[in-house]
Amino acid sequence: MDRDSRRIQNTKQPSLEFTGKPSLHSMVEGQMAIQKKSNTQLAIYRKKFGQLWKSFMSNNGDQYVERTLTSKILKYTHKFVDYRVFVHNFTDGNISDTHYLGWGSVNEDDTGMDKASNAYLTPFNMTCHKILFRPETLSNSTTDITFTVIKQDDGDTTTDTVASFQYNNISSDTLATINESDFNTSPKVEAGDKVGLKLVGSADASGTIDWYITSVWRVEIEI
Repeated sequence: MDRDSRRIQNTKQPSLEFTGKPSLHSMVEGQMAIQKKSNTQLAIYRKKFGQLWKSFMSNNGDQYVERTLTSKILKYTHKFVDYRVFVHNFTDGNISDTHYLGWGSVNEDDTGMDKASNAYLTPFNMTCHKILFRPETLSNSTTDITFTVIKQDDGDTTTDTVASFQYNNISSDTLATINESDFNTSPKVEAGDKVGLKLVGSADASGTIDWYITSVWRVEIEI
């Protein structure tokens, strides 16, 4: 074997594919390993300076971050998903009347979707991720509250029911949560719709009290 061949032979670094998870104890300094688990991206490990370093590889452009992604500048150029929060607080008496909730204002009434404060014009596809509500002191804690997501399609003034859920036995000064999975069908509206929230109780639950209501929406933003 000539000198160059011996140098290459002595300096080349084999890549070892592990069946388990590469670790500091299973690898030597400078060693590299490749790992591919079912339904995961290919991962390259390298032990250096007494630490185990890891990087994911992609075969389709998708990238996966296991923990925190930190960036000084973050720019979206096409599409992403985030969550938006809306406030629907109001003060009123007989909860057995239909209440159309205001968006971002302390307001509600029974006039429906054709009042500016009662509807939100959706710029993107949106899904109700959860609704949180908390009433003040109640006189009738056996009252059931039905929340309904409603909409008017683009170009139409007909109000359609999207999804609903009945919350049973509400409690004074106590947080209640309705999750997306609780609704009887997917609470999703499309870009260009007017979306509204209404609630009605099975009975009058109190005198005039404050109702604190927050909705969280999954928003599919497409630039």
